[in-house]
Amino acid sequence: MASRVLAVLCLLAAAAVLPVLAVTDRDDDCAADNTGRDKAQALRLKVIAVACILVGSAIGAAVPSLGRRFPALRPDTDLFLALKAFAGGVILATGLVHILPAAFDALGSPCLVRGPWKRFPFAGLVAMLAAIATLIVDTVATGYFHRTNAKRAAAVTDEPTPGDLETSSDDHHGHAHGMSVLAAPPGDDELVRHRVISQVLELGVVVHSLIIGMSLGASDFPSTVRPLVPALTFHQLFEGIGLGGCIVQAKFRLKSVVAMALLFSLTTPVGIGVGIAISSVYDETSPTALVVQGLLEAAAAGILVYMALVDILAEDFTKPRVQSRARLQLGLNVSLLLGAGLMSLLAIWA
Repeated sequence: MASRVLAVLCLLAAAAVLPVLAVTDRDDDCAADNTGRDKAQALRLKVIAVACILVGSAIGAAVPSLGRRFPALRPDTDLFLALKAFAGGVILATGLVHILPAAFDALGSPCLVRGPWKRFPFAGLVAMLAAIATLIVDTVATGYFHRTNAKRAAAVTDEPTPGDLETSSDDHHGHAHGMSVLAAPPGDDELVRHRVISQVLELGVVVHSLIIGMSLGASDFPSTVRPLVPALTFHQLFEGIGLGGCIVQAKFRLKSVVAMALLFSLTTPVGIGVGIAISSVYDETSPTALVVQGLLEAAAAGILVYMALVDILAEDFTKPRVQSRARLQLGLNVSLLLGAGLMSLLAIWA
């Protein structure tokens, strides 16, 4: 249910932003260079991009779920921890190497001749505020569900009869809608934590995926679209592994797992479709478009950097199980550097 609400909110946000992005209020000095523009060929490449990115995203989100069939990939194994460290490096590099520099470029564009954008580093400010807001949401939501679970656990302890336990179970089942999808069995605080993490992480990933999809779909230059197809496919594949790992640890019901995976997999293709729809009126050098894109990218960067460092990497690297085993520590560090390095390398093309 929470994932469906998230999807609606993202689509509404996109609908609200589109008219703004379509405004062509640029100065004459920032007129776009149409050399190499080929709308028909670019459209064919975009269709290929939709298929490739959709498949890559779906595979990435599904890989961590294979633990049900392959015991080596279960959340309690060393291999799963290494895979999650790899994904944490990918998400960290996405925020710092891909998104945040793009936000600085947009808000520092020479086309922004008016306003305060060049007199203050707004991209860094927005990224910081987004990280702080994520911290607040993270802690408030986790605290709320911890208290809720503690009350439920106390109620079960006070009424230990089989009949009362059955009633309590039925009541919980009957109210498993909306925000209660994050609720966990009484006393299982770690599960609550994983469920909050997965929801907040998906928010940051979806915002970023929607933006890059719209940017790709709005471009009519084959030379721009062509290298982005494989780069974004691998980008979404790696990002999907990170998100899928958090979803698996959250132990949602199958329906919720499928909904969250579909939301992630479809966001970029939907963004590409939206970009294609507005490509005839979209102007990437418009001051309004640059400001909106820069602010959204900065916010997404802040969310992803916080989630990567605090909720994915620190969560696992500080576990006694990891700190007591030097070989496992080494493996996780290597996996982290490998994920961050590969995603950083993709910045050459995307």
